[in-house]
Amino acid sequence: MLAGFPPVADADTRTMIFGSFPGVASLSATQYYAHPQNQFWRLLGAVLDEPLPTLPYAERLERLRAHRIGVWDVLAACARKGSLDAAIRQASPNDFGALRMHAPALRRICFNGKTAGRFEAVIRAAGYETLVLPSSSPAYAMLSFEHKLVTWRRVVAPFEA
Repeated sequence: MLAGFPPVADADTRTMIFGSFPGVASLSATQYYAHPQNQFWRLLGAVLDEPLPTLPYAERLERLRAHRIGVWDVLAACARKGSLDAAIRQASPNDFGALRMHAPALRRICFNGKTAGRFEAVIRAAGYETLVLPSSSPAYAMLSFEHKLVTWRRVVAPFEA
């Protein structure tokens, strides 16, 4: 079984972006979205007008926190060969209930791709605004960066009343 990472969030986090589970490159680097072809940092950098892809990892996380954005995955552990979500077996979800205590200001949860988005209804039922984003994975090449960015800009949209 492979184990995921703890959430990048604090008491001020208002928006979280949930992926499915770290890929091989991320697990090896112990960093979210470490694969060089993954567009996560590029997309979020464009949305936030921050040079995230060029920054050291620790500084990327600091910039996210400054924008009150956190990162986590829907799965805490799984068995998988390679990095494809389709290869995930024996999946164990993260404890979303504990997140409410860790990030009490949290209002919106965005899902990076359809695999993570399978948890959208459960999270919405818990009272959060939700948004399923097009995957930043290099395996999802159906949409161009520019088309993905249109939806990703909604990560920082004003909260609904």
